[in-house]
Amino acid sequence: MQTKTTLKKRRARTVPRFTATCGAGLESLLEEEIQEFGGQDITTMPGAVSWQGSLETGYRACLWSRFGSRILLELARFPAPDPDTLYNEAGKIDWDAHFSPDTSFAVYCTLTDAELSHSKYAALRVKDAIVDQFRTRAGRRPDVDVSAPAIRFNLHVRGKEATLSLDLSGDSLHRRGYRQAAGEAPLKETLAAAIVHLAGWRRDTPPDTVLLDPMCGSGTLLIEAALIYGDSAPGLMRHQFGFMAWSGHRPKLWQRLVDEALEREARGMEKKWPEMIGYDADPAVVSAARQNIAMAGLEDRIQVSQRQLAHLESPASRGLMVTNPPYGERLSQKEAVKYLYRCLGRIFRARFPDWQLGFFTSNPELADMTRLSWDGRFRLYNGPIKCRLLVGGTKTKEPWREEETTWTLHEVDDPGPARDFANRLRKNCRELFPWASRESITCLRIYDGDMPEYNLAVDLYEQWVHVQEYAPPKTIDPKKARTRLNQALQVIRDMLQVPHSRIFIKTRQRQKGRAQYQKKQGPGKLYEVREGSCRFLVNFTDYLDTGLFLDHRTTRRMLGELARGKRFLNLYGYTGSATVHAAMGGALATTTVDISSTYLGRARANMSLNGFGGPQHLFIQSDCLQYLRETRERFGLIFVDPPTFSNSRHRKETFDVQRDHEQLLRLAMRRLSKNGLLVFSTNFRKFQLAQALEDDFRVEEITGETIPRDFQRHKGGLIHRCWQLRHQDADQEKDRIQQSSQ
Repeated sequence: MQTKTTLKKRRARTVPRFTATCGAGLESLLEEEIQEFGGQDITTMPGAVSWQGSLETGYRACLWSRFGSRILLELARFPAPDPDTLYNEAGKIDWDAHFSPDTSFAVYCTLTDAELSHSKYAALRVKDAIVDQFRTRAGRRPDVDVSAPAIRFNLHVRGKEATLSLDLSGDSLHRRGYRQAAGEAPLKETLAAAIVHLAGWRRDTPPDTVLLDPMCGSGTLLIEAALIYGDSAPGLMRHQFGFMAWSGHRPKLWQRLVDEALEREARGMEKKWPEMIGYDADPAVVSAARQNIAMAGLEDRIQVSQRQLAHLESPASRGLMVTNPPYGERLSQKEAVKYLYRCLGRIFRARFPDWQLGFFTSNPELADMTRLSWDGRFRLYNGPIKCRLLVGGTKTKEPWREEETTWTLHEVDDPGPARDFANRLRKNCRELFPWASRESITCLRIYDGDMPEYNLAVDLYEQWVHVQEYAPPKTIDPKKARTRLNQALQVIRDMLQVPHSRIFIKTRQRQKGRAQYQKKQGPGKLYEVREGSCRFLVNFTDYLDTGLFLDHRTTRRMLGELARGKRFLNLYGYTGSATVHAAMGGALATTTVDISSTYLGRARANMSLNGFGGPQHLFIQSDCLQYLRETRERFGLIFVDPPTFSNSRHRKETFDVQRDHEQLLRLAMRRLSKNGLLVFSTNFRKFQLAQALEDDFRVEEITGETIPRDFQRHKGGLIHRCWQLRHQDADQEKDRIQQSSQ
């Protein structure tokens, strides 16, 4: 029988073999690290890198590896065709040479194409061998602690061969020790380090290169980048490693490596540092990031603050933007995330010339929404989620300018019977186009049933034409009506020189309430259009309405101007266009309420398209009357634009704006702050506001101020009516202040 002394001498003559595990996709980065640590005979395999070297190489890996998860010191290799053989072979190891019976331990097992089918049972057999050996030799056994063992052993069985190793790292190396708070689905520190490294961030990055994360979450990318730049060993903040309870631990060697790392970190802190900036829309997440940054001792190196993506500006002429935007794993979020990507790409192209971008996403198919080209693509995993890191930059030195749509009138050779329609359309366009150009209006109505014979509404949405045919009376021959429609369409195509593919045609029947919003076809493509500084998604095919009511253009602009510093409530929010204007105008928070999940999904997408998100922008699926009865929130600005009539399947009762508006507005006024403003609009042409509302509140009709110029010819008269409502006491206080100042 071999003595303990003989085993120790044999171990001293044998060059140790180590294995470092890592996340999928990080193997090449980990291999480079092992080479720097002095590893020899390096072998790379999926999820792991093994090497031969001195114990110092293993210690260096524990202290310095940015990409490795665990560092394993191989103790033995042996065949393991069955649990009994596993027990016998594990019992041949001199466990007393590794730890004492006073030290708690645990055995963890992984199987790869193994004949053994149960990893927990395999680990149990090794545990039994260890315990039985101690009991036989010392008459007592060590405790097993699977949650927080002092020393850990790793059993890996591939096929019929087992490798039993000592886990030098203890806890996974991604637990650096600085993360005290985390946002939703935080990145592992090892993955974050890989992202910033692959994006181009290095220890020798020029100090005039700004690092920016516009959606920084808990700050992990920024912290890992700072550790790289400052040459700071990621293991320095850890107080515990697995080897510290190991009998073979060499404290003097470890201390020498720690002292060396501290000296390198001190030199790194003395050099000139770049700006490192992080933003996030969520104030709670920003607070968490600041806690983590402070825990890492980097509060004077990294600056994090709350900011919406919409307000992102370039802080310098050159830099690296690296970000891990939301994934949108839930179906309700995926559409919004898609347009968040588009917003980020647009902002990067427009405001960050000469910058590089590292874009990490689990939806590489959505990355095309950024409309950026990529120089590098890396396959990585965030846990089980397949991801991509896309690296690239702007390709031109010229300032980025968005393509403008300009409409030009062309002569129509022979309009034939549609001559009068052609003349009217040309007259309207000559009046409206210069006005629209001066006002930067790109979506407008150029014809609105001006002639009974051609009962159409023609809207321009940037380069697209949306034609709605009002259903003719029953007294009109359908064939004749169809002929006139075709004549009008030919005039539109010829006069505007627009191809068939950019014209969308619908027939608008007489509808009640939200029936006009019911789906007609689909699924259809969403097109992006602009309105002032805002952008919206419109659908020309699925519904009678596109999702953007052009007659409310002036009302939306007014709401944007009024929203600064206020909490905004959008009732019957539809696709959230008023909410976008309020957010762009500086609203502190917004709440959009609608009974339809489809509309709320578009509202989220519209907000994301404009760069707004976070918990201060809420979307609530609810009947608006029910919401008003239940909520206790107060708002400084409320917009109420109810349907004329609704018998939605979601409602137990029907809604009639004439019958129910007083109840609706009284409930809404209860949620209006003392000095707040409520804007009420309706498209019901015969609507009469309840006199009792004018008695109890200060009411002012502002219809004339809200009808855009292109809707002043509406064939049915006023296309909508609009009022402002305020609390009486607020007005009395305002009058009192004005009188006292006089």
